[in-house]
Amino acid sequence: MPPTSPRPTRRRFLQGLAAGAGAVAGSQVFGAVAATTAAAADTPTYDVVVVGSGAAGMTAALTAAKRGMTVLVVEKAAKYGGSAARSGAGIWIPNNQVIRAAGVPDTPAKAATYLAAVVGAEVPAARQAAFLDNGPAMISFVMANSPLRFRFMAGYSDYYPELPGGMPNGRSIEPDLFDGKRLGADLADLNPAYIPVPTGTVVFSADYKWLNLALVNPKGTAVAAETVARWVAAAAAGKTPLTMGQALAGALRAGLKTAGVPVWLSSPMVDLRVEGGRVTGVLVTRNGAPTVIAARHGVIIGSGGFEHNGAMRDQYQQEPIGTEWTVGAASNTGDGIRAGQQVGAALALMDDSWWGPAIPLPDEPYFCLAERTLPGSIIVNQAGNRFVNEAAPYSDVVHVMYEKHAAAPDIPAWMVIDQNYRNRYLFKDIAPALPFPDAWYDSGAVVRSTTIAGLAAKMGVPAATLQSTVTRFNGFAASGKDLDFQRGDSAYDHYYTDPAVKPNSCLAPLRLPPYYAFKIVPGDLGTKGGMVTDADARVLTPGGAVIPGLYAAGNASAAVMGRSYAGAGSTIGPAMTFGYVAANHIAAHR
Repeated sequence: MPPTSPRPTRRRFLQGLAAGAGAVAGSQVFGAVAATTAAAADTPTYDVVVVGSGAAGMTAALTAAKRGMTVLVVEKAAKYGGSAARSGAGIWIPNNQVIRAAGVPDTPAKAATYLAAVVGAEVPAARQAAFLDNGPAMISFVMANSPLRFRFMAGYSDYYPELPGGMPNGRSIEPDLFDGKRLGADLADLNPAYIPVPTGTVVFSADYKWLNLALVNPKGTAVAAETVARWVAAAAAGKTPLTMGQALAGALRAGLKTAGVPVWLSSPMVDLRVEGGRVTGVLVTRNGAPTVIAARHGVIIGSGGFEHNGAMRDQYQQEPIGTEWTVGAASNTGDGIRAGQQVGAALALMDDSWWGPAIPLPDEPYFCLAERTLPGSIIVNQAGNRFVNEAAPYSDVVHVMYEKHAAAPDIPAWMVIDQNYRNRYLFKDIAPALPFPDAWYDSGAVVRSTTIAGLAAKMGVPAATLQSTVTRFNGFAASGKDLDFQRGDSAYDHYYTDPAVKPNSCLAPLRLPPYYAFKIVPGDLGTKGGMVTDADARVLTPGGAVIPGLYAAGNASAAVMGRSYAGAGSTIGPAMTFGYVAANHIAAHR
């Protein structure tokens, strides 16, 4: 343990690079070094302190505990699970035991070729390799040390399957059903889902593809019936069935309970504790009082991104931006990133996010997946023109929105559908043919008209241009070939589509009034930028030196995916993997 003094005090950071402020790796200097006093004799002390109880943090904590170390998880929110608990919980990990058992013909060489093609040179090859090498072992580890089990998301294509090493049938997995009763009283503290599963059903992420088509497709009808049958079976067995992010976070929390790892909720980290140039603990607010927690061997930051920090978004990201369009956990305000920066961490990718088109509904933004891909929909800018392949990977769509916004404003953009689309497909949680809530119209998130001209007037776009755009698109739907934006050329484009629509399941004409238009803004699942880390998840300074004792994983670190997105689960897969990597590195070097 470090030397002691009568009582801990909150450290004050010295701003800027200052000679003699503190050594890093012998010759480097922290960008900011804490002036701290040593801990009191009764300071809680653990081998590892993990900040954040999302997928990254809980995987790191479970790994550290199973490597024989004492571990504490501190969580800012009153609930555990973070954004992972809110999510669909797709996990992109090539070559894991789940997809191998399902017969997926993946190989390490294919995966490496594909990831390099997707990510490019912005992310060091060693860090890409660390993700690919450790990801499969991480999946096997959590399956062996928690009740977490997985299902292959068959058919959910890699996002760029035409690239070398890409796989049209996909590599993504998701959690299998988990019985929430195994959590006991801790079930009440699980962060709720972004969109709750309908009562009386058990739904997996892969089901939504078919539930969207339940009215018009026999398999969709069968899947809808299966979701009810699963619930009946679970109820008969006395289970509280959890799926998706609820199953992921719940099962990891159950693993921590079995491993004896405490999770302190409502205990936000205030600062990192630094002594002799090394991160040696954290200062948290616990029960309203400042509490220093010492970490003998390391601190792992898994506290998420900064999507709910308006000042940071204004500082680092492109306008228009704000906190109202994200679906990330409300507690994600960049605390871990800022604390790391104050002790000298380099930051990267701070201008980027895990983007996706969103509809700003009055209660919360709706992250649009299937709706913009299903046939009979288009997205237009404020001039009434299409400007993007609507079915492209969601992050790409928003990147295009920002790239083109200055020249031809498309924030907000509009997604236009007709009544034929509305009669056939689920929209969010509104069944086909049912009216949209009045609140959607009152908020301006959706407008409706019996004519294209009338719709254009309510959208504020030129009527003649919108009519021309719809007419041209209808011609593409008839021919099956989108000559403007190649919608439907990629296998990925067809995942959330209607196989009954020919000759291109992505394309159907807009002809049946009334017509609807939904406001589209640049939403996100969370921010993508954060502390720069190496292949061992150690936090680095701008000069590339390691900050001793400090590790980061998940959205508190700069994404291993760079500015792209390899497949469904490219957020959670690396988050869990580098949490696992960080804990293993600490264990190997304690």
